[in-house]
Amino acid sequence: MEFTLQKDFSTINAHEWNTLVEAGITDTPFLRHEYLSQWWGTLGGGEWKQAELVLASASENGRLIGMAPLFKADHDGRPALLLVGSIEISDYLDLIVRAEDLPRFLAGLIDFLASNGSLDPLGTASFSGLPFDWYNLPDSSPTLAALKVESERRGWTYRQEIYRPTPRIALTGDFDAYLAGIEKKQRHEIKRKMRRAAEDERDVRFYIVEDSSGLEAEMDGFFHLMLQDPNKALFLKDGMRAQIKSTVRAAFENGYLWLAFLEVDGVKAAAAVNFDYKNKLWGYNSGVNRDFMELSPGWVLLGHQIQWACEHGRYEFDFMRGNEEYKYRFGGVNKFVMRAILKP
Repeated sequence: MEFTLQKDFSTINAHEWNTLVEAGITDTPFLRHEYLSQWWGTLGGGEWKQAELVLASASENGRLIGMAPLFKADHDGRPALLLVGSIEISDYLDLIVRAEDLPRFLAGLIDFLASNGSLDPLGTASFSGLPFDWYNLPDSSPTLAALKVESERRGWTYRQEIYRPTPRIALTGDFDAYLAGIEKKQRHEIKRKMRRAAEDERDVRFYIVEDSSGLEAEMDGFFHLMLQDPNKALFLKDGMRAQIKSTVRAAFENGYLWLAFLEVDGVKAAAAVNFDYKNKLWGYNSGVNRDFMELSPGWVLLGHQIQWACEHGRYEFDFMRGNEEYKYRFGGVNKFVMRAILKP
């Protein structure tokens, strides 16, 4: 297996990259070439001020075996190697490799990174001895067990911990069956609020954005709703706005953006940015207009999202990271993303 340190994302074919993601141990929108390359272009919308790309790929007989999209940065008071996409806006991260190739790819990666001469002809690379500090690994990822095996084999230290919950709703294709499966009080509340919105004397409309020509204006409307939440207003700095726009545009161009609004008499009352990827909806972000709170627009729109997912055969709605109460009231069941630290 031959390892190479890539100069940037453009040196690896995007189709080859995404094909490996789809065949790999963790297939999520956050590992695709268009997402991670955009993330690196803004360093996570400004989350990181300084970082050095460490994009390692491995090939064998002309076949791409694995990729480790890493970067070197100061974190928790010391230099470390983190997964590109870390930490705050990429809900699921991992190595990009097939399950059967993971053990030898990980072992080779560690040896490669410890070999400064092979990384940098000038001998200036300094990755040897740096810890891996990897966030947002799915709790089902085989990378966790592989890291533990490598730590034991090398006599290194390894620690993993739960980083965030990622509640999910399993769907069976029937909205009434979904409602019947959640707590009775919440079931009645969801139905009542959706019915009240439908019967309101105003024109209440749910729609999904499908026209690329209007995407820019729709995103401006989405940001306007986000800014009404004080916490999201602090989050939505110029760099982050640019990052989210590029992510949405890339998802649209690659066919997995799911952007929807609830309007009241033509005024946007709620919005949701999701990914419709691999037969499930991934709930990425949302916004609500405070002028329409009597209609519970956030709840109504979420009800429409789940109903749409049921009617279109999606097997799951993934709320992704966060333990907000509403996720559990809608029937979310916890899975988790992990933080794993491996160091000499």
